[in-house]
Amino acid sequence: MPGAPNRPPDIAPPPPPSPDGETPELKLLRRLTPARVALRLDVWKAGPPKEFVEPFVKAETLYGSGDIVGAEAALDQLSVRLAEPRWPNLPMPFRTLRVEIVQPQPPHYDPEFPLPPAEKEARKARRYAENQLALARASVDWCRAHAIPSDDLEVALGRAAAALAAPTPAPSFWPDVDAVWAGLRARVPAPTLAAARPAAAAPAPIDEPAGES
Repeated sequence: MPGAPNRPPDIAPPPPPSPDGETPELKLLRRLTPARVALRLDVWKAGPPKEFVEPFVKAETLYGSGDIVGAEAALDQLSVRLAEPRWPNLPMPFRTLRVEIVQPQPPHYDPEFPLPPAEKEARKARRYAENQLALARASVDWCRAHAIPSDDLEVALGRAAAALAAPTPAPSFWPDVDAVWAGLRARVPAPTLAAARPAAAAPAPIDEPAGES
């Protein structure tokens, strides 16, 4: 009918959980630990490629020495390599560990473009929390499938899911998620360079036909 909107109005998502007590170290472990599990997935039939293990080991080493900025840069390098099309596709939600490649588009194509900056940040924080919960769930599922004890992690995961599902997320969400990452870090063996698949050889040069003399 005349004057009807083209689409129903957007429904505001639930608010994000409070980041109280968040530290750079905790934020780094929320990337480093799921990356550890991702490099253990069965998709790497002959072991993870050396191109992935090298930046991961570097990130672990720098984190251990207290260099958070350097460890983040190494994880950024890993996320870029994970996005290269020559590698098998990671299953969701581990695919979100890849660098996000955003296709150019006009600003008005983005449904969040007209929103106030504070609401944009709140939605981004909510998506981040939901993705962390999904990564934690998938990582614990992997542990169960590989006979790694995870009953206590299931309990913390359940509390985190309930906290995020509340109309106003409970402040216990991040402590429970971080407890899952700490538990996984202590149980899932880190990939090593010794067990990594050798780096792919560079393609052989193509011989150019000899010119006529």
